[in-house]
Amino acid sequence: MDIAELVERLREADVPEAFYDIPGVHEVSVEPDAYYFLRREADAWTVGVRQRSQDSAIRSFATEAEACAYLYDALIRSVSRPSGAAQPLDELLANAEEIQRQAWADFHRHDGAAGDG
Repeated sequence: MDIAELVERLREADVPEAFYDIPGVHEVSVEPDAYYFLRREADAWTVGVRQRSQDSAIRSFATEAEACAYLYDALIRSVSRPSGAAQPLDELLANAEEIQRQAWADFHRHDGAAGDG
């Protein structure tokens, strides 16, 4: 796998785009606090983490394919959910108003019951 294929596979796996930076192929437009990077350096391919504007190399590889495989596995592990996990974020956001209304109703119901004692 090369870096272009890596980005394609990460997108297919729904890995958030802000989780990784690969110069020339996929660059983070707004930098989060931390993200992975994959860079071609003088004689190696380096995978690392950029956190609070500081780069930390995790591992260097002799080939592009090895570096891509390593980063792919690391990113897939970081975003995988156990089966039966809570609702996906987009579903929660779509129902945010109803969830908030129900939470307030529950709060008021319990708050009134506590004052009865």
